Amino acid sequence: MNKRTLRFALLLLLCLPALATMAQESGNAPVEMANAMRQNGKIYVVIAVILTILAGLIAYVVRIDRKLTKLEKESR
Repeated sequence: MNKRTLRFALLLLLCLPALATMAQESGNAPVEMANAMRQNGKIYVVIAVILTILAGLIAYVVRIDRKLTKLEKESR
């Protein structure tokens, strides 16, 4: 991995907790749907799907970055 990919991954890891904190503080009223999903255990499915999509996007960006780096080296 090159420096650019590592910086992107670090930035992403640092920003995600801050975004989660802001999302929790945005409303003081409890959300009925979220409470119902927690009680039924479906919230874990939603989290798993979101994490799977995020992991796929990160893997895709890393793969594209590696290919681009290889093409840049070949062109020199």
